Amino acid sequence: MINLLSNLKISVPDKIYLKDPESSKLGKRIIENSILLIDDIGFDSFTFKKLGVKIGSNESSIYRYFESKHKLLLYLTSWYWAWIEYQMVFATFNMPDPKDKLLKAIEVITKSIEEDVTFSHINEIVLNKIIINENSKSYLTKEVDSENKDGYFIIYKRMIQRLRDMIIAINPNYKFASSLASTVVEGALHQHFLKEHFISITDCNDHVTPTDFFKELTINAISK
Repeated sequence: MINLLSNLKISVPDKIYLKDPESSKLGKRIIENSILLIDDIGFDSFTFKKLGVKIGSNESSIYRYFESKHKLLLYLTSWYWAWIEYQMVFATFNMPDPKDKLLKAIEVITKSIEEDVTFSHINEIVLNKIIINENSKSYLTKEVDSENKDGYFIIYKRMIQRLRDMIIAINPNYKFASSLASTVVEGALHQHFLKEHFISITDCNDHVTPTDFFKELTINAISK
């Protein structure tokens, strides 16, 4: 299976980058170390100058791949959601029962992340921490509408639409399938954040996971 997946390439909208970082060793080092640096100091403190120092390269070399750190964050979030989407499709492909399929998809989206050896230059566990803490910064901008029109968020939206379709497959009359699907995706990030930082306002802990919560929430909602 590892050999089969070794040729897998996660595709990110090409308008996000100037040069595909997957096309060179330097590009992969930029991605690998940007994840580690953002996790270490946070996105607000992150700069290409600091990244250049970390990888031992000129700041200008990073600008050949991304025109801004915002575009780099868009790349990281798009890659993450494409990776999650791939796992969701792969895990549910041969499941004939619609309810089982939906529950498995929710599990993939909401579970704690394990490292994927298929992508040696990307630490998915650390990237997940960045998504939990920084994902909203990729779209809470003045440019969100124009970036949306240019297709920057197509993977994120497509994954939510897949989940919406699974909800509709169980209950075609449920009126809020898109809202519920997007709530599961964004809510999972929020519950993981609360579990880590604000434990007094979540029921998720070492014994109750966000997956438990969103499975019950979704099935109860669409069964009414």
